[in-house]
Amino acid sequence: MPTVVLVGTFRTSLVAFLVACVAVVLSGCGGSGNAGEDILFVGTRNGDYALFGMNRDGGNQGRISDEQGDPSSPQGLRFQVEPAWSPDGQQIAFASSREGSLDVFVMDADGSNTLRLTSTKDNDGHPTWSPDGKRIAFHRSDGHLYVMQADGSAARRVTTTLAPEAEPAWSPDGRWLAYQQRTPGTPIREIWLVSPEGGEARQLTKLDAQSYTPAWAPDGRTIAFSSNDKGSRYGIFAIGVEGKGLRQVTPAASTDAFEPSWSPDGNLIAFSRDGSIVTIDPQGAETVLTEAENNDSSPAWRPAGATDQEGS
Repeated sequence: MPTVVLVGTFRTSLVAFLVACVAVVLSGCGGSGNAGEDILFVGTRNGDYALFGMNRDGGNQGRISDEQGDPSSPQGLRFQVEPAWSPDGQQIAFASSREGSLDVFVMDADGSNTLRLTSTKDNDGHPTWSPDGKRIAFHRSDGHLYVMQADGSAARRVTTTLAPEAEPAWSPDGRWLAYQQRTPGTPIREIWLVSPEGGEARQLTKLDAQSYTPAWAPDGRTIAFSSNDKGSRYGIFAIGVEGKGLRQVTPAASTDAFEPSWSPDGNLIAFSRDGSIVTIDPQGAETVLTEAENNDSSPAWRPAGATDQEGS
């Protein structure tokens, strides 16, 4: 976490800072204010898994919230993971095991006002917002997808199949949830689509491989995902929403590529590889944004049209 620098040496400055933090101790103090907001990601720079932000060129990296978990405990280690921007850029949904089981939380974009949305004995994760910001979908460790109101109320199960399902991603037009489904009794995972209202699901990929973390292109026509379709290493692939036009985005490499996330203009895909956050453009040119030693993962681009935050 960046060191907090107090302006001046007056005792009143220190008192004011402490009072401000105590006032929001239940929801957490905000971040230090120097983190870029173009891309969220998860890092372990302070020991716990927590959320960081940076500019699209990798500059201005900083922790979003001054809250910190205890990495010596399983609960405190996964303090903030699997981030997702709200459509207006005002809030961030994430998963956390701070209360024991993994639950879905939200906080303001500056890291303040953390609120717990789910509180069951199951593990809940991978939140994704509806385009209107009114609902959040997530997966539960019972192997199903759920949709709830953005305040955590009225959670309901979307899927009915017995096959384990996870990692939902809400389409830009609001009509679909893309997700990965494991074929029972095998390690094979394919990408599927289902309406957020439930109903019959549609299989998108048929790779007989292990495919994860679908991510929608901003125009809603293409879905990127990570898969080991071409060998033992995982790469980033993309496929049309009708199941056609499969292509490999990242070239063959000696390390795995996971967790794709499209930039709002659709010109870049960010992903995690060997502890770094990397972007790739349509020509295949890559830019490494973070250092591998920081163990960074789970990039999430700030949505187009999101309201600017002060200091961004």
